[in-house]
Amino acid sequence: MAVVRSPGECATSLDCTAAEIDRMAMADRLEFLRLVQSGPAAELGAADRWRNIEGVLSFFRDHRLGTPGTWISHVDAGILEGIERGVALALGRATDGFGNPGSARWADYLTRLHRGELTVRNVHDRAWSEAEQASTEHGVAVAEQVHGLVPTAVERRFFLFSEFYRWTLRNRPVVLDLLLVYAALLNPVLVVRRVPFVDWLTDVRESAPSRKGSEMAYAYAQLDPINGAFGTIDLLLAYIPELYEEFEATR
Repeated sequence: MAVVRSPGECATSLDCTAAEIDRMAMADRLEFLRLVQSGPAAELGAADRWRNIEGVLSFFRDHRLGTPGTWISHVDAGILEGIERGVALALGRATDGFGNPGSARWADYLTRLHRGELTVRNVHDRAWSEAEQASTEHGVAVAEQVHGLVPTAVERRFFLFSEFYRWTLRNRPVVLDLLLVYAALLNPVLVVRRVPFVDWLTDVRESAPSRKGSEMAYAYAQLDPINGAFGTIDLLLAYIPELYEEFEATR
């Protein structure tokens, strides 16, 4: 049986493969990500740049989702591998991205962050989102093409929330415009509060929005409220009201 290295060993070496991460329990992955941030990533000014992913991992842990060998597990392992190898590349400790396209994207993001080139919010968020998107797509490919797994209907609908989140990061001006148009249907106060709300929702340094979003998206996915026919406006109208309530509760 293959040896599973500890979260601390993986965070120190930065060379645990997606296959190794897949064998980790979600609690260990959460510890691993936190150690990567507080350890090597902190050297690049990224001690808190994946707190939003912490929120998702804590949701998986508490709901016993993503056990090793499942579709969720492999996708998540691809995301974490990309982050890990991106840190290693950015620090000059490695030249191999382990075949994960997200590795180079994360390395570029971290290098630009360290140089102070990502101080403009929408520029930062686009770079972050593109790196995570590449890692996520690699994880999906590993799950489906290498291991022959397919997501359940609930998992697929839940996955749409993560896609919506990354789309929001890449399209901040569009989201603000959409909220200006549709906010009156959702919550009139949101019209004037849409900027701080979107700032909170898309802050990668916060775990609460992604944790709340995961709880809500999974509940909706189980109910299949609109028979899986999700478009951007559908998702906006479905998710924003409850997320806005959470935002107001934290103010």
